[in-house]
Amino acid sequence: MPRVELTDGYEISRILKGGWQLAGGHGSVDRAVAIRDMFAFLQAGITTFDCADIYTGVEEMIGEFRKTFLKEHGIIPAQIWFEQMFKIHTKFVPDLDVLPRVNRAYVESVIDRSRSRLCVNCLDLVQFHWWDYEIPRYAQTVLLLAEMQRAGKIRHIGVTNFDVPHLSEIINVGVHVISNQVQYSLLDHRPENAMVKFCLGHDVKLLCYGTLAGGFISEKWRGAEEPQEPLENRSLAKYKLIIDEFGGWELFQELLTVLSMIARKHDVSIANVAMRYVLDKPLVAGIIVGARNTAHLNTLAKTFSFELDREDQGAIHGVLDRSIEPRGDVYDLERAQGGKHASIMKYTLNK
Repeated sequence: MPRVELTDGYEISRILKGGWQLAGGHGSVDRAVAIRDMFAFLQAGITTFDCADIYTGVEEMIGEFRKTFLKEHGIIPAQIWFEQMFKIHTKFVPDLDVLPRVNRAYVESVIDRSRSRLCVNCLDLVQFHWWDYEIPRYAQTVLLLAEMQRAGKIRHIGVTNFDVPHLSEIINVGVHVISNQVQYSLLDHRPENAMVKFCLGHDVKLLCYGTLAGGFISEKWRGAEEPQEPLENRSLAKYKLIIDEFGGWELFQELLTVLSMIARKHDVSIANVAMRYVLDKPLVAGIIVGARNTAHLNTLAKTFSFELDREDQGAIHGVLDRSIEPRGDVYDLERAQGGKHASIMKYTLNK
């Protein structure tokens, strides 16, 4: 599995194991099986795991995995390898109703809770999310995270779903932000509207989620009837809205047909083509692939077994050029209070 330097001296795997699918709302999860599956991801070279303080139970699972690995691999070389290679990226996501009252004690308590859950003294990367820019305490709050960094509780600070103006504010208060986690896929090119250019000028890398649109970008959905509400889980509900913004089900099916042709040409899957497309984009350090189990683990490495050539890119853009796409800066649609994207959000999960 290829690796990349996210910032000086800090290296991650280019595919990260996502944690959202292990939280509530995505079907039943066997905790013991989920923890054992983490060994398989690590063995496959996926040494960077993504989670959040609002992903119910996920930090605890990763912490249990970490303890179990160190216990089962008692020899010093294995432990040294693990400590050097295994990285955990979590998120700091204060609840919407807490935003007006966020202070140092609150920030420290949540960071300490994540450290305890993950069984680490220092969090590798804390990605900061802020629900409502109308409550202008985000710059003050990120300075409190910087205090935790100086205290040795946080190694690196990133953000998630910040748009250009507000990321600029955070950088301007003097905090070293190394990454912005954003939605980026064949269906959603919003990072290209302004974010990529801004990040290029400020040495901020992109970590991308939604690359497979919750599993919609796969052979399973090619030729399928358009799903109707209620959908099976929160992830499908979220990304069906993105398909609608992209241009609708019919155009999406045209895209899947093109991706299938490219996949057959390179002897890979539709998902491999979609992942490679985003990984090749400027400033994309890695993609976060959510999984409840190891069913598709063996196919992930094939993402790096081929390259998209000019013919492939031309075929893809033959469809994309007819898309209306989600517009605006990153996460603009999701922040619109009263909108259909915001209606499926859960704003009070940080317990």
